[in-house]
Amino acid sequence: MIGPEAVNRIIRRTVYDYCPITESEMVGCEFDGVSSVISMVKVSEASGKMVEMLRVLSEYLSFEEETKRRVKGALTYPMIMAIMAIVAVGVMMFFVLPKFVRIYEAKGAALPKITQMLLSLSAVMTDGRKMMGLVTVLLLTSVAIHYWLGTVRGRRTIDFVKIRMPVLGTMFVTLMVTRSMRIMATMINTGVNLLEAIEVIRGSCNNYYFQRLWSTADKGIRDGYQLSDSIEIATGHADVSGARELRNRTLNALIDPGIIHMLRAGEKSGQLGQVSDKISVFYGKKLEISIKSVTALVEPLMIVVLGTIIGIVAIALLLPVLKISSVIAR
Repeated sequence: MIGPEAVNRIIRRTVYDYCPITESEMVGCEFDGVSSVISMVKVSEASGKMVEMLRVLSEYLSFEEETKRRVKGALTYPMIMAIMAIVAVGVMMFFVLPKFVRIYEAKGAALPKITQMLLSLSAVMTDGRKMMGLVTVLLLTSVAIHYWLGTVRGRRTIDFVKIRMPVLGTMFVTLMVTRSMRIMATMINTGVNLLEAIEVIRGSCNNYYFQRLWSTADKGIRDGYQLSDSIEIATGHADVSGARELRNRTLNALIDPGIIHMLRAGEKSGQLGQVSDKISVFYGKKLEISIKSVTALVEPLMIVVLGTIIGIVAIALLLPVLKISSVIAR
């Protein structure tokens, strides 16, 4: 039943060849976050709890898709406005403004400064050689940025910006915490050991600082610490055995001390999986509130930005119109 319905060729090949589903990793897959999904399915194959794992994974992926859909939905209206504004400004720059320029030149009158700036931009866009040079510079810059983002320093810089941005940074951190706790709850409740769960969590976090946090926590557990103590050491919230291994304000902002206390309580009561699930539910609701706040902020912000740009262009185009009568009278 799965084979004929599968749209993705990798899944279809996996089903028809009767190979373990995790072998799709070898041929590459186009899914976002596929490495963590493959790891979770691989562990569930070994533990014999694939049915339960797939059920939880379906809920997890549905939540991720719903989050993306909300963000895209919030950007749809502003993007349509932006396209319409670009078309309107282009028509005015390339068809309306040149007519007034000819009248000004015939009368020997000088255009307003802001209009001259707009004309200079229009001249660059209509000049083939200049546009070719500009496109070349932009392409080389894009390649350089892409290469830089592939380096550790570039990735670290971008990931730092992600978690430190006003409003958006809080939403991103909440998303990472929700995802981490949900994966931990899923894997521990299905009988997976803690180290394997942390390995999957680290692979699911597409952020340098969260990966560093879980790597340090993994090292702490292997050294004999509890999970809560390992996270406490990694984030620098408190000393453990008199040793603070990391004093990093960036890592400190990733995990709230309340989460550490709840995890410690779950460890002591033997209910770490249930506690992780409750944390993920709480942060999932917090994430929904953050998404609503961001989406409510993005639309008016883009409207203000676009309105400002269109207003400047409109002034540059209308100033010659307002002065045209005095110029013609000369």
